[in-house]
Amino acid sequence: MAGSVPTRPAVARVLFDEAHGEAWTIRADVARALQPAHPQDSSYVLAARALRERSLDVRAHVTGPLDAAALAAADVLVLAHPSDPRWERTDGASPLLSAAELDAIAAFVDAGGGLIVLGEEEQDKYANNLNALLGRFGIRIASDAISDYEHNDGAPHWVLGELAAHGRDGVDLLARVRSACFYRAGRLELCNGAGVLVRSSATASTAGAPLLAVAEHGAGRVVVAGDSDLFGDDCIASRDHADLWCNLVLWAAGGAFRRGAPRAPSPAAADPQWTALRDAVDRLRLCQAADGSIDTAVHEPAQLEAEIERIAAGVRGLRRYFPHQHDYLDALEGDLARWASGGFGRPDFGASLDAFHPECRREDAIEHLVVFPMYKQNGSRDTALEALIVRVPWPAWLAALERERFDNAKFVPVTLVGHTTGYDGDCATLFPETVAVAGATAHHFGAIFCDREAARFRRTSGAAARILALELPPDAAALVASEPISEQTFALWDLIHDRAHSHGELPFDPFMIRRRMPFWMYALEELRCDLTAFAAAVELEREGFGFARNVQVAILLDRMLRFPITGTRVRNYDGLAGQLLFAFLHQSGHVRWSDNHLAIDWLTVADGVAELRALVAGLYRRGIDRTQLAHWAAAHDLVAAHVAPATGSAWAAGRRSFADGDEPRAWIDAVADDEFPLSVFFTALREAMSAAVA
Repeated sequence: MAGSVPTRPAVARVLFDEAHGEAWTIRADVARALQPAHPQDSSYVLAARALRERSLDVRAHVTGPLDAAALAAADVLVLAHPSDPRWERTDGASPLLSAAELDAIAAFVDAGGGLIVLGEEEQDKYANNLNALLGRFGIRIASDAISDYEHNDGAPHWVLGELAAHGRDGVDLLARVRSACFYRAGRLELCNGAGVLVRSSATASTAGAPLLAVAEHGAGRVVVAGDSDLFGDDCIASRDHADLWCNLVLWAAGGAFRRGAPRAPSPAAADPQWTALRDAVDRLRLCQAADGSIDTAVHEPAQLEAEIERIAAGVRGLRRYFPHQHDYLDALEGDLARWASGGFGRPDFGASLDAFHPECRREDAIEHLVVFPMYKQNGSRDTALEALIVRVPWPAWLAALERERFDNAKFVPVTLVGHTTGYDGDCATLFPETVAVAGATAHHFGAIFCDREAARFRRTSGAAARILALELPPDAAALVASEPISEQTFALWDLIHDRAHSHGELPFDPFMIRRRMPFWMYALEELRCDLTAFAAAVELEREGFGFARNVQVAILLDRMLRFPITGTRVRNYDGLAGQLLFAFLHQSGHVRWSDNHLAIDWLTVADGVAELRALVAGLYRRGIDRTQLAHWAAAHDLVAAHVAPATGSAWAAGRRSFADGDEPRAWIDAVADDEFPLSVFFTALREAMSAAVA
């Protein structure tokens, strides 16, 4: 369902200098004043808008020096063609940077800032001193003009550049860029490791002249273009200029993405009562059997009861931090007391689970105390008492999307503030079905640790990209590097994915009904939900919510490069979903493996995902008209068309000898533990990635 697109906080800050006679402005009223007849000749308004759609904060520096104080408010500084007013329409300010400003900008870059400088042909006549700055980074704008009578966009001075080296430390700065036109371009001169991104053709007035270059200096990054028109309002929609512009700015902002997510302190976690509660739970859980019970013939009941009292005392001592959990904490104390008085048999915390409702208080930064006996869905299957403090990230933009487009009243993203040793691993979920109860489980919430998912994603995707020589677009590289961006991405991905389980043309609810089926059915359901989330993210991006592109990248990298190589090879449905996605995209040409180098065609990969989604949707749509066995067989055939089944598979087409009937146990028992083994690619990747996924 369509709805409004919310605004989300910026991931980095871009500062346009407009205090030194720049010929370009990001302020529409100033552009109109400079060029009343055609404001677009002075306007970078559309360029600024494109950055804001990518969740970048864009502001103008309109007065005062570019000193350390001014630059402290920026991650990227843009100097867009400062000029003497004899040659360009400007506000008349001097185009010269002072010696102190030159030093401040160089120090800004050295400390991790980004610098983008846009020059022009006949650079010297504009009377600026950009080269005094750029010389510090191994780049100079030469004072000439490039023309090309064979490779141009309608005029000799509208030069079509040739794309040169794409990659810079694993980042593809020309991702999604096929062509760019430079209008009245100047030639760049490079030294000290600066690299060319775009150069003139062999038929240009200066053959092979650098037109766009980048350099790294200290912890920062520098971008220099010999032309400033290509990103102006008249030209940014031409060719692939918009993607090129966003790529360059996001790459230059790399220092911002290396910062961690700010974490507000938790008074509850700092309280000694929490430490006492947590430690008592850790001692008690060591006494529990696999089903959560405790053998009182082995463990002294009086000591066990003392630990229960310490836990209950901790709950009472922490109540003031969790007033919204009054009913749950009352029920929790009751469940603890009943477990102790009942002789520590298999625990039943049904009363406290029924009273635990984090989904009813989804407020940004609100915390919940959690104490339950449970198994870990992504960890140990043994039931053990655990204690957690979790915090809910529920920013306004995410709340708006849930409210208006992806209604999911049970979904709760959480981050881990404090925990017992049972959560020392990678467990990233808190689901009601994992809690020990005597009767039926109420499925009223689903909490997913977006911080843990994001940390695992950054670790494994970064390692996979290095091992496979996969060059990432700058926005994808930012996602892999940034703690806050990746956490917010997973919160949005999980929201849409979780909702998709109960929406769509389903022959029956093939996942949530929890009936026994061949594991590839669960694989297809997980993949269907991811493909649904991917499509929703594409639509959000198309509507102007550029942050949604991160969800697309996360689904591709996590599902294709982590899921297949993690977990056991016994009915690994998550792994199989990733195998199928990779195989389909590879076989359809959207993913390529050549010369020990993995490449994703970022321009077309969304089309490939849509094709696979249509195949899965067709399977589901026809499933209502098939018998259960025929539906499972059709699903096996869909997977097997792209992922080779095990040698000797009893389910492979042509070998199936099952008969329709009411009891499917025999059919399911015939499924091999690893019905779809890893390909040679994933077998090698799993070995190479062993340290990253451990």
